[in-house]
Amino acid sequence: MLTTIISTIIVLGILVFVHEFGHFLLSKKLGVGVLTFSLGFGPRLIGKKIGETQYQVSAVPLGGYVKLIGENPGEEVKEGDRERSLWAQPIWKRALIFAAGSFFNLFLAVVLFSGINLFMGIPGPLSSRVGEVSPGLPAESAGLRKGDVVLSINGVDISRWDDLSGIIRNSNGKRLDLKVKRDNEVIDVSVTPKLITQKNLFGEEVHAFAIGITPYEEVVAVQKVNPVLALGYGFVQTWQVTELTVIGIIKLIQRKIPANQIGSPIMIAKLAGEQARRGLFSLATFMAIISINLGILNLFPIPILDGGHFIFLGWEAILRRPVSIKKMEIAQQIGLIFIILLMLFAIRNDIIRYFLPGGIKF
Repeated sequence: MLTTIISTIIVLGILVFVHEFGHFLLSKKLGVGVLTFSLGFGPRLIGKKIGETQYQVSAVPLGGYVKLIGENPGEEVKEGDRERSLWAQPIWKRALIFAAGSFFNLFLAVVLFSGINLFMGIPGPLSSRVGEVSPGLPAESAGLRKGDVVLSINGVDISRWDDLSGIIRNSNGKRLDLKVKRDNEVIDVSVTPKLITQKNLFGEEVHAFAIGITPYEEVVAVQKVNPVLALGYGFVQTWQVTELTVIGIIKLIQRKIPANQIGSPIMIAKLAGEQARRGLFSLATFMAIISINLGILNLFPIPILDGGHFIFLGWEAILRRPVSIKKMEIAQQIGLIFIILLMLFAIRNDIIRYFLPGGIKF
């Protein structure tokens, strides 16, 4: 339990700090005054004012905020601060400030992934050795066996499992001529992929060409890399997780992923505790993934989230006038209600998931 509490505080604290620091830093750089930088909401626990900015930790630890001068249209601003108020800035500056938190979350993911790659290395290629051969599918009929190593397909050399599976998936059911190493002998095998139904990562049934083989269960080598490659692969990993997250959210909206998969901070706490017990690098990987999720979700066009401001900015850009204060307040109230209901639904899911089946599982 103590590990769970500490790891949750660390994960959420860092993620919130980085997100709000993105807003804070860009606001300062673009000439907008910052009145408050707070980790948490509600009453202030501790804090100190430096210059015009109050830095503080507040009582409710689920988030944070940056209070800017002139944050709301029509807000009363001192005479000398008008040029430094948020809504006195051109649209492009405000857009950058609103987006900065999410981009800092994505940047944090790049840093974490890159650090892991540098100190732990990256997985090496999974070989083209055949694992299980499914009965009744083309591979069995063609005579492929467990332990066979596919050397080439249609004259194209193969060394990675990804290359092998990619060629099979894109075969369109045409015959494939394989060179296979079995023990110390190289043999020729011809196999025709079959269109089968299987489940993808999101549990959906999809049609794909396959021959009925799985990769061999072998230890994947870890390759040590230099800082440049570690950083480059960190960008690739961040992009892959971002793409997967966006697809997952879309499928959730389409109801192709059950709504009971939505989790609350309870789920984050449980997973953070599990990853912390596995080690620092597991916790860092988890933090990178959550940071990406936080960055993407904050860009959703829901009033009260960062992305909701883009609705107002788009309205202003098209009509050449800002949204009225009343309409903005109504939209933000609707957005707040939606977020609260979504959070309650997520908490309900986690109570059912972790507490009702067999007690607390922390």
